[in-house]
Amino acid sequence: MTEQRKFTKPIAPVFIAIAAAGLIGACSSNDDSSDASASSTTSASVSASATTSAEGTTTSGSASATSTSAIPPVTTSPVMQGTPAAILASTPWETTGATDAAGKTVSLDDSNVKAYVGWAYYKSDGTFTIYNPDDSPKMHGNWTVSPDGKTRTITAKNDAGQDQFTRTVDIVTLTDQKFTYRVFPKADDKAVYFDIIHTPTTHPEPNN
Repeated sequence: MTEQRKFTKPIAPVFIAIAAAGLIGACSSNDDSSDASASSTTSASVSASATTSAEGTTTSGSASATSTSAIPPVTTSPVMQGTPAAILASTPWETTGATDAAGKTVSLDDSNVKAYVGWAYYKSDGTFTIYNPDDSPKMHGNWTVSPDGKTRTITAKNDAGQDQFTRTVDIVTLTDQKFTYRVFPKADDKAVYFDIIHTPTTHPEPNN
């Protein structure tokens, strides 16, 4: 009995210490959860307020820069003569038509294509501006065409010059009389797409 009491006396403080440590750990865990929840809420709020749009959506204001893809942003670079990019920069462009995957004409008011309709100005310094049909600003930023003329990439910027998103589309046709690129409503479904057709225009760039 004497030996049993020798072990019993120090055990009680140990249990008290363990219980206290557990209580402190629980409080710390609750604090961490609160911080994580607050951080998650803040992040969601920022994401909701930032402009994360496809090509057809207006991007203005001073929202935090975001990207909708892993494509590196386009930097400004002068267009080289004799390249596919030089053809795109040679004239302003107007959206004049659209077709679906079956080659059928699609109205420019169709929900799948209307966001891409407007006036486009690809400058020889590597910047671009796009306007809605009513001449209101749609987006601006930097652009490039791949050396083989197969893709066009744009990085849209907000009014503070922050990158909003970078987007690459496949070029179907690029001549001095026609510029057509392809868009996919669902990135993982290549069977459904729309070709957005542009032709040269003399429409002056709006002063906005």
